[in-house]
Amino acid sequence: MRNPRPLQQLLRPFVGSARSAAFHAVGALIQCGALFALAVPWLNGGPTRALSCLLALAGMVAVVGAASPLLTVAQRKRFRARLGVEIPAPAAAGGVKRWLRSESAWRQVRYHLVFGPLIAAGAVCVLLLWAASFVAATVYVWVWAVPPEYRLAELGYVVQAAYLTAAGLAGLYGSAWLSGALARLDTRAALKRLGPSRAEQLERRVEEVTEARAGVVDAADAERRRIERDLHDGAQQRLVSLAVNLGLAKVTMPDLPDDARKVIDDAHREAKEAIAELQDLVRGLHPAVLEDRGLDAALSGLAERAPLPVRVKVDLASRPAPAVEAVAYFVVSEALANVVKHAQASRADVTVERFGGILLVVVSDDGVGGADPSGGTGLAGLAKRVASVDGTFSFSSPVGGPTVVTVELPCAL
Repeated sequence: MRNPRPLQQLLRPFVGSARSAAFHAVGALIQCGALFALAVPWLNGGPTRALSCLLALAGMVAVVGAASPLLTVAQRKRFRARLGVEIPAPAAAGGVKRWLRSESAWRQVRYHLVFGPLIAAGAVCVLLLWAASFVAATVYVWVWAVPPEYRLAELGYVVQAAYLTAAGLAGLYGSAWLSGALARLDTRAALKRLGPSRAEQLERRVEEVTEARAGVVDAADAERRRIERDLHDGAQQRLVSLAVNLGLAKVTMPDLPDDARKVIDDAHREAKEAIAELQDLVRGLHPAVLEDRGLDAALSGLAERAPLPVRVKVDLASRPAPAVEAVAYFVVSEALANVVKHAQASRADVTVERFGGILLVVVSDDGVGGADPSGGTGLAGLAKRVASVDGTFSFSSPVGGPTVVTVELPCAL
């Protein structure tokens, strides 16, 4: 790789210096009012006049506090236009009283009252250093431009001008460094005090993640419904047509050889079993009755298909969100499947009630108990499914029973 040219290395410190200088100049103009307010007590006679000083300071705080929203907007525009730094706005307080009580309001006031004026004063010093350094670095131009009678002594002005030029060049490099350092310091202070706090950023991020999670849950539920609809209207109808055709063949062709009839009988039986399995699969993806008639009808259907008595009690004044309904249905379905497979129970109870914004689902049985989430009973999967909609999952299964699964789900996402 080729080394950069010497001229580029010499000019590298000045890259973006004009942008930084314009940034500081605009900042000094915005803060000139606050700088003037800070100087008012001393202009009125100095800090020895305690009462006038306190009154001036109180007035300064009131004026800066009242103008704080406008100053904040101007500062955000300055950072965005001059440095390309986007300072997000904190959450709206909603009303003057709430704004005055909010932490973000006082962070803004502190910036405009303390940090802004101090940084603006530093910016003015840096700009003056820029100007003085530029004049000193170009002293030969000024010497040659002035009339001869005003020049320095003929024998000494060359040496003095050389010293001034060297000092001016050093001042230009120092000004470039100070401009960048002051811009970085101002950016850090503004991001911390004009933008949202760390807690507000985390809260906003949690809201965004919650909204994104809700969108993913809704999309997954919609995809399950689409798959259920495609299987019900496509593959299931073809299998039903195949079973009907095989049944007709058995009836309309009685003189078939025994081997051929056996093949048709086996195919007919396999087609009916495939239809039953596909119906179970479709019902497991997203039962149509859940979407059409709600949890009461869907859970009643589960209870009717169970090989043991299941008592279902559903008390809902209104239907929850579709994704929440689906989670509640699958929780009950999986819990009843566990009761049939592992609990050795003689009966089970399912209770679904709504308390405010919470949907409470309780599944209990009178089995042997001793359920273990790590034992392949699907309890860990149920807990994850419940957590996907910000629900809580708990269960109790002492040895000897009973086993109680309790789920709380938010009715709205």
